[in-house]
Amino acid sequence: MKNTLFALMIIFGASPLISWGADLKLENLLKTKLESVEGTEVIVSKVEVPPNTSLPKHWHPGEEFAYVISGIVTLWQEGKPEIVFKEGEVAQIPYKQVHTAITGSEGVSLLIFRVHEHGKPERINVE
Repeated sequence: MKNTLFALMIIFGASPLISWGADLKLENLLKTKLESVEGTEVIVSKVEVPPNTSLPKHWHPGEEFAYVISGIVTLWQEGKPEIVFKEGEVAQIPYKQVHTAITGSEGVSLLIFRVHEHGKPERINVE
């Protein structure tokens, strides 16, 4: 039930602050059209994922970059090996790449930057 509620909140852009359960939070810090590239926008978000959590598998209509503020996260991407990212590291997720974030005993705090197709949903869940 919590996964479904969280997925619906994300798909329909319940911003600027989304909370799931007691600990998972997504806060959109900036969402604005890019003037120099027609049909695009930039979205900057802070995400806090609690320990022992796997987010729903999804993709974005744009490229995503994630900076690890604190903690450790495993990036799962369809058809690719898993990659572990630690504090101070940056992940790049290609356009429309199905992926998810998985935390262990530590949890993670991320700064997310996306260049995105304007007017499209922020996320498309695949399961």
